[in-house]
Amino acid sequence: MRLKLIVFIATIAFAFIACSKEPDQKINKEQPAVKAAHEVTVKEVLNVTEYTYLRVMENDKEYWMACPKAEIKVGEVLTYNQAMEMKNFESKDLNKTFESIFFVDKLELKLGVGAMNQPMKPTITQESVQVEKASGGITIAQLFDNPSAYSNRTVTIKGKVVKINKGIMGKNWLHIQDGTKSGSNFDLTVTTQDNAGKDDVVTVTGKIVLNKDFGYGYSYKVMMEDAKVQGGKDPHKMMSM
Repeated sequence: MRLKLIVFIATIAFAFIACSKEPDQKINKEQPAVKAAHEVTVKEVLNVTEYTYLRVMENDKEYWMACPKAEIKVGEVLTYNQAMEMKNFESKDLNKTFESIFFVDKLELKLGVGAMNQPMKPTITQESVQVEKASGGITIAQLFDNPSAYSNRTVTIKGKVVKINKGIMGKNWLHIQDGTKSGSNFDLTVTTQDNAGKDDVVTVTGKIVLNKDFGYGYSYKVMMEDAKVQGGKDPHKMMSM
């Protein structure tokens, strides 16, 4: 059965998702089952700090899934309706790269409803970064100090790539930091068709979009879309090689 990717819809009411840990989740086995699009049998369970990784079988197809940390056992039959596929997803906890993995925020036991309703939130921490402002550009602090002034405008920001996910919804997703901050906001999410690597110092130019929610906990007060990326490796990292 071919898995269907979730349709992502922009909203105008959500605040930026903070960088927080996911609480442990438990599956409620007492509620009646709800008919779902996909039914899988658990073949392997890998628990890490925030997530539970599952190798599952659906009909004659085997694949990997991930959900907020939960109590799931090998042999259990689970159902779900929607999933978001990530290509070449790297789990640092497992020291493993998944060629393809499907993230879900709600699973159900075949005889009970799963209570995994917490969104999948990216965990981003502030790094010790000091990047000079791009010529003619702005800093992350300036952007978050007055985001409405930059809404739907094209701006340029220079920063260090601290996290990257490639091939999600046909785009590469970068998190960049420049060492500045406004309140608790120190990280800018950028979507692009261009390539970049973790620890690259890059200059990104793209349109600023406010209050956008993609579901699954990916909600942003401020982000940059369809950016052009210029730049290379962190010079300090290159010197140490």
